[in-house]
Amino acid sequence: MTFDDKSVEDLSTEEARLELERLAQEIAKHNRAYHGQDAPLISDAAYDALKIRNQAIEKRFPDLKRVDSPSDLVGAAPQEKFGKVKHSVSMLSLDNAFNDDDVAEFVTRIRRFLRLSLDETVALTAEPKIDGLSASLRYEKGVFVRGATRGDGTVGENITANLKTLNDIPKYLSGDEIPDILEVRGEVYMAKSDFLALNARMEEEGKPVYVNPRNTAAGSLRQLDATITAQRPLKFFAYSWGEMSTLPHETQSAMVQQMADWGFPVNPLMARFEVLDNLLAHYKKIEMERASLDYDIDGVVYKVNRLDWQNRLGFVTKAPRWAIAHKFPAEKAITVLKDIEIQVGRTGALTPVAKLEPVNVGGVVVSNATLHNEDYINGIGQDGALIRDGKDLRPGDTVILQRAGDVIPQIVDVFLEKRAVDSAAFIFPEKCPACGSDAVRDYNEITGKKDAVRRCTGGLICPAQAIERLKHFVSRKAFDIEGLGAKQVETFYEEGRIMNAADIFTLERRDKRSLKRLKDKEGFGETSVKNLFAAIDEKRQIDLHRFIFALGIRHIGDTTAKILARSYGSFEALREAVLMGQDKTGEAYQDLVNIDGIGQTAASALIEFFGEEHNLSVLDALLSEINLIAPVVNDEQSPVSGKTVVFTGALEKMTRDEAKAMAERLGAKVAGSVSKKTDLLVAGPGAGSKLKKAKDLGVETVDEQGWFDLIS
Repeated sequence: MTFDDKSVEDLSTEEARLELERLAQEIAKHNRAYHGQDAPLISDAAYDALKIRNQAIEKRFPDLKRVDSPSDLVGAAPQEKFGKVKHSVSMLSLDNAFNDDDVAEFVTRIRRFLRLSLDETVALTAEPKIDGLSASLRYEKGVFVRGATRGDGTVGENITANLKTLNDIPKYLSGDEIPDILEVRGEVYMAKSDFLALNARMEEEGKPVYVNPRNTAAGSLRQLDATITAQRPLKFFAYSWGEMSTLPHETQSAMVQQMADWGFPVNPLMARFEVLDNLLAHYKKIEMERASLDYDIDGVVYKVNRLDWQNRLGFVTKAPRWAIAHKFPAEKAITVLKDIEIQVGRTGALTPVAKLEPVNVGGVVVSNATLHNEDYINGIGQDGALIRDGKDLRPGDTVILQRAGDVIPQIVDVFLEKRAVDSAAFIFPEKCPACGSDAVRDYNEITGKKDAVRRCTGGLICPAQAIERLKHFVSRKAFDIEGLGAKQVETFYEEGRIMNAADIFTLERRDKRSLKRLKDKEGFGETSVKNLFAAIDEKRQIDLHRFIFALGIRHIGDTTAKILARSYGSFEALREAVLMGQDKTGEAYQDLVNIDGIGQTAASALIEFFGEEHNLSVLDALLSEINLIAPVVNDEQSPVSGKTVVFTGALEKMTRDEAKAMAERLGAKVAGSVSKKTDLLVAGPGAGSKLKKAKDLGVETVDEQGWFDLIS
């Protein structure tokens, strides 16, 4: 179910929840394409638009924020073809601003978080945001020893040999105050002039040309053969740092100048500002000069200049609070809507997809775009109708495609004067294209309207849903079985080899008894089959949270699965708690929804899943084939490690977010309300019902100073 044709202000609570689910899935897909494969499916501005809508919904409905929210994601997992490098300091991404008001709010948030007076100056640095590939360079005693990509922010790919071919990256540092350990971070890019020259040579040699400088630079840097990288004219800008044994300066601007003194190229357009209007004027200046620059940029990055303030501000899950990227406006393009195809997802949703005449929108070739639902196609959705003035969409139409907006990418208008005279309106199917079952729009009792999305009623008999569930089961954050990807799942399902998750682990036994052996199948062979079976056997032991995520339960994403695994410790305990939680007046249900990050929506989804007998039978068959690895218990010598802590009232020495983050770092579990299982209540001034309940239950209670004394 999607409600992306409605403005955020018009969404009901249930619509907002469903829209956040869609956005989480869509953004995760594009993260994999952009960061993991150097092959973005949409433009940067279109991607940003998805995140804007997600953040806007989360801001209006903070209680609905998902634990696998795209706001908390960074990059994508490193590819197996490179060695892995664990970053000693995480390489996080940046939150975005899209207008002057967003930047002003960013400065306001800094003042509010640090509790600064209005007359205290907040100095910010501003520098162009290079559209390239992030890299981290490690130096030990001034010698370059290792280089890595961002990866998923925690683990990157080892591309040391390739980075050594860049002339912009010094192999030995010169100058004063060089720390024994120094990690310099920056962006690898290809200059526009070099890109055009490279494409000219490719044309002369009769070879395909490259699409844009960013993808070309990223692909060049991730070659297994470093000699290929050496042939590409790549450059580097330094802008930040990771681990550093000593910090020679106290401000961002001084540190960047120090990196320049050590021999790193830094951007000459970086400047420091104390007045917001001057900062925004610099943004406009860079925007005007954008076309004349010899490198692609997609915005301007602002950072708090004082490093001690950066440390105090800290981080949210995936981004620093002390920095933000002010993105440039989106671009538009005109293309032809060749066809409208209907895809069926694992929840049965019928999603229309626009098949477009490929068009380059700001450096990204776009050939597909979601059309959301039939109301959007018919031009009667609220936002859709407003943007297109009620115009419907038909195959053969000439349309305007936009990189930003509520959807990504989005068709915002159609040229009726170019529509063929024999054009016919698109008829949305009332039968599932995968199984022929009825496709219906249910009546939503919460909204009092029909759901925007049609869903196949075929359930277990619908092959599209079964295949999509199996694809999810073997996806990267789930079982991640090498050699068993989406295409293999489709093939094996169609051949009857794998019909459910348990069949994966009995495949080898059944194959030995089969008259149609897998090794005899075209494209396989004895070695590849042997490797596949070995890869399956490797995943017979799997972390509990990955297993929970792999089940594909609605509203249970990767982060939610980790919370459940950490909270219950075993799958048996989780299943028992959920089954007992069917009584929503009982203690088990209250314990479930009281877990920080698990609300009623996720709890209801779990109860629904475990309430289906066919799910339990598949689970039993699956669990007989695998072993689950319980989460590692935090063994830090912290006085609150393993304890459940609740914060209430006004905190004076730190914000509530800071307090929660501190407790989690110390191994505590943070809950949203007090129960018999609460170990400690930290109560600031103004504490009300939670403090009373804690006293009634005999829960230990301390004030804010008592909390600091306890953890000191």
